[in-house]
Amino acid sequence: MKLKEIAHSRTGDKGDISNISLIPYDEKDYPMLKEKVTAQRVKEYFSEICRGEVVRYEIDSICAMNFVLDKTLGGGVTRSLAQDKHGKALCMALLEMEI
Repeated sequence: MKLKEIAHSRTGDKGDISNISLIPYDEKDYPMLKEKVTAQRVKEYFSEICRGEVVRYEIDSICAMNFVLDKTLGGGVTRSLAQDKHGKALCMALLEMEI
């Protein structure tokens, strides 16, 4: 199953850092997402573009996670020529992850 079948995402960019949230459509899927979508797995999933650390923040009160990917935007949104590596493209890529 792909993440997009049970979750949605929002994103943000700042400098060379991308924030990608992961929010299940149904709160009952949150524990399974926490188990299967680890920071290490996200780091491996974006290994071709993420040159820095991936940190996962858990927001249990709203059943959401936020992944902060450092050194991922090719030097930053305003410095990179690769428009498709930024926020919304990365969240759509994450939602294609098989779990």
